Amino acid sequence: MARKAKKKNISSGVAHIHSSNQNTIITFTDEKGNVIAWSSSGKVGFKGTKKKTSFAASEAAKDAAQMAKEHGISQVRVEMKGLGSGKDSARKQIEVWGIKVTEIKDVTPIPHNGTRPPKRVLKRLRLKK
Repeated sequence: MARKAKKKNISSGVAHIHSSNQNTIITFTDEKGNVIAWSSSGKVGFKGTKKKTSFAASEAAKDAAQMAKEHGISQVRVEMKGLGSGKDSARKQIEVWGIKVTEIKDVTPIPHNGTRPPKRVLKRLRLKK
C-alpha cells in the first residue's frame, strides 16, 4: 500500500522541465533539490507518439503544478532542458495555475567541440550489369 506524502509548507522552489524528443518530465523541487512533485506525459496517460506533443506537456505541467500547490509552492524558478516541443507550453501552464515564475533559465547542455564524431560509412555505388 502506498504511503501518503506529508504536506510541506514551501513557498518557493525550482521547476525543472526536461523536454526530449519522446517525452516531457516536469519536476518541482525545493531550493536544496528535494523533490516535491513530479509528472510526465506518460504518467498523465499519453502513449506512443502523443507523449511528445506540446498538449501532453501542458497536461503534465498541470498535474505537477496542482500537486506542488498542495504543498504550498507559490513562486518558482524555471529551468528548462532539452530540445523537445513541450518546454514553452509547460512553462505557460505553470503560470496559469497561479504559480509565479520569477526566473526562466535554459540549461540545455551544449557541446563546445566535444568528442570526435564517428567515421562516416562510405556507400559504394553498385553498377548494374
